[in-house]
Amino acid sequence: MNFAVMICLLQTSVITQPAPAQAAAAGPYHVETRFEVGGEGWWDYVTLDSSGQRLFVPRGTHTMVLDAHSGKTLADLAETDGVHGVALAEGLGKGFTSNGRAGTVTAFDLSNYKPLATIKVGQNPDSILFEPTTKRVFAFNGRSKDASVIDAATQAVVETIPLGGKPEFGVADGKGKIFVNIEDTSELVKIDAASMKVEARWNLAPVQEPSGLAFDAARRRLFSVGSNQKMVEVDADSGKVLASVDIGKGVDGACFDPAGFACASNGDGTLTVVSAKSDKPDEFKVVQTLDTAARARTCVIDPASRRIFLPTAEFDPAPPAKKGERPGRPVMKPGTFKIIVVSPESGR
Repeated sequence: MNFAVMICLLQTSVITQPAPAQAAAAGPYHVETRFEVGGEGWWDYVTLDSSGQRLFVPRGTHTMVLDAHSGKTLADLAETDGVHGVALAEGLGKGFTSNGRAGTVTAFDLSNYKPLATIKVGQNPDSILFEPTTKRVFAFNGRSKDASVIDAATQAVVETIPLGGKPEFGVADGKGKIFVNIEDTSELVKIDAASMKVEARWNLAPVQEPSGLAFDAARRRLFSVGSNQKMVEVDADSGKVLASVDIGKGVDGACFDPAGFACASNGDGTLTVVSAKSDKPDEFKVVQTLDTAARARTCVIDPASRRIFLPTAEFDPAPPAKKGERPGRPVMKPGTFKIIVVSPESGR
C-alpha cells in the first residue's frame, strides 16, 4: 500500500481556547482547554507518546499527529484505511496503526513518520498495543475474533491467537501479560505474551458488552466499562470482580490516573471519575461526574501530568430516512473536530 506522509504546517488552524465553565460538582478534575483541530474523518482510540508529548489520532482514512501541549498538527499519516488505533514501540523507534477496513497494520518510523511496512493481519483490526517484554505488537481483530501477533523488529506476523469472541480494547501489564475485553461474550481474556496463548477467561458480570479497559499497575487492578452503564474493578491475577459502579451512557473508553482514580469517557458528554485507592469494595465509588462534550467517548491519559485527552466533534442531525430504509447517521460538521483536555485540580 502506498503510504504518504504530509507534514501540515499551515493547512490546519489550531486554536487553544479555555472551555466553558462546568456545571458538574467539584471533584478531582476540571476541563482545562480544548484543541480546535479540524480536519476530516471519524475517530476512535487516541494514543499518547508520553516522552515526546505527541498525540496520535486516528481519523478514519488517515492518522493525525498532534503536539500534546498545543494541539498543533505535526504530521498526517495518509492511507491508513479504517484506522482505529496506534501502538508505539518507542524503544525501537516505530509506530503501528490498525487499519480496520484494509485488514492491515502499517509500521512507520516515529522520527519522520515514513512508512516501513504494510502487514496483512486478521479481519477488521481494532485495538492495538505493544508488549514490551517480548517486543511484539498485538492487533485485536474484531471480525475474525482473534489477535495477530507481530514481531516489532522484523514486522512479520508470528502467530494468530483465537479469542472466542469479538475483542475490544486491550492493555499490557508490562510483565508479559495482556488483557483484552471480549465484547460479545462479556468476558475478559488473559494472554501470555511469550507463549502467545490464552491463559484465562473471566466473566465480567455485571458489565455487559465491555469496551474500554484501564490498568492500575501498582495494585494490579483492571477497570472494564460496558454498554449497560457499569464499571467493574477486577483483580488482574485471579480475575475476580471486586466491585462495580454506575457510569454514564455511551461509554467507549477508560483510563487510570496513578493518583488513584479510574475514569470512564461517556458519549453522553461526561467523564465518570471513580475513587480506586482502596481494596475495600464500598470505597470504590463515583466521586465526580465531569461535563466534557457530547460524543467524547474515548480517552487517553498522560500518567506524568495526569492530563486526560478526549476527542470529539459537532454533528448535525441525521437526514430523514426514506420509506423502507434504515435511519441515517448524524453528519459531522466540517472543521469541528477537537480534543477536550481535562486536568487535575491542584492538590487533588
